[in-house]
Amino acid sequence: MLPKERIRATFDHQSTDTVPVHHIGFSAQVASMVLGREAYVGGGIQQWREARALWEGEQAHQEYLERSRRDAFELGKALGHDLMRMEYWRMPARPSRKVDEHTFLYGDPDGEWRIYRFDPETELYQPVDQHPPPEGKDMDWVEERVAGAERAASDYAPTAESFAEFRGMLEQYGKEHALRYNGGGLGIPYDAIWLEAMLSQPDLVGRYLDTQAERLVRAAPSLAEIGVEYVFGGGDMASDSGPFYSPHVFHDLLLPRLKRMCDACHRHGLRYLFASDGNLWPIADDLFGSSGVDGYYEIDRTAGMDLGRLRERFPQPVLIGNISSRTLHRGSREQVVEEARSCLDEARRSGGVIVGLSNYALPGTPRENLEAMIETIERCR
Repeated sequence: MLPKERIRATFDHQSTDTVPVHHIGFSAQVASMVLGREAYVGGGIQQWREARALWEGEQAHQEYLERSRRDAFELGKALGHDLMRMEYWRMPARPSRKVDEHTFLYGDPDGEWRIYRFDPETELYQPVDQHPPPEGKDMDWVEERVAGAERAASDYAPTAESFAEFRGMLEQYGKEHALRYNGGGLGIPYDAIWLEAMLSQPDLVGRYLDTQAERLVRAAPSLAEIGVEYVFGGGDMASDSGPFYSPHVFHDLLLPRLKRMCDACHRHGLRYLFASDGNLWPIADDLFGSSGVDGYYEIDRTAGMDLGRLRERFPQPVLIGNISSRTLHRGSREQVVEEARSCLDEARRSGGVIVGLSNYALPGTPRENLEAMIETIERCR
């Protein structure tokens, strides 16, 4: 089978010649170990690289994009991926000021702004200062953000040409492999003021979530037109102890919007997948049952999200991952091999499973653990 045929068969719950593979993501450091050279993939490091390229000009930015996509594809090929991740973290906003080699300011220096700084050791690119400060934000500020999101959603009128970049990737890289389209995010910001609004003004937060759903509803016809099949959406919303907000909040606020997004995808032949780390069992019936999602990725084994239990309780969604990033980073070689084998065994037993790393291969991951995971999958798939 071609890799793309293997992925389609998995989503159709049909048998495949080998177990399909897709690792969720890699830091630049670990990807560089795989490719034997500096790899333009990763999280915050890619955002910083994009900021640097945008600051240098349009040609530099285009070179950054081309190299990033080429490296992402070559990494996937080296790892035996059937489903390719062509884009890692993006931050396409042009900086307003370069503070130093690792630090950029975004926004209006005389108004609202944020300063982001890159840490080479962790590969994170995070805000270190902002105006107004978090403690200065109130419900009026939230209302302004919601109103702005509503205006943007109202003006959003995508066509096939709006997604020309991804169509180019499908034409260049999608002849044999399935490609994931990163889009359709849904979530409530983590800022304290947003969490306060979630409880005190749920209708306001609901309006904000409506704008996220509306954008995918409007994009779905054009995504289908250019050949997208798999929409990788969702949004982190849990820790090892459970979701950041109650099952009641998820049911009342997020579930109706998530169902709308899934329905829009299904009307146009798209598959919608949801991602979040952490323990999602308290909202599992809504998320994996009632919503209509076609898949779940970033399956966090160390938070209790087990492939076998998930498949038994929810037979329909395709499950991607479940080799723990934490084990790969801090565990022994034997533990890595055991987790990889258990995922492969479950994939063969129950079907509808794509084996891989549940989240990022973090900086500092031991080479021997990385090689153990890759070799076990190659040998046993």
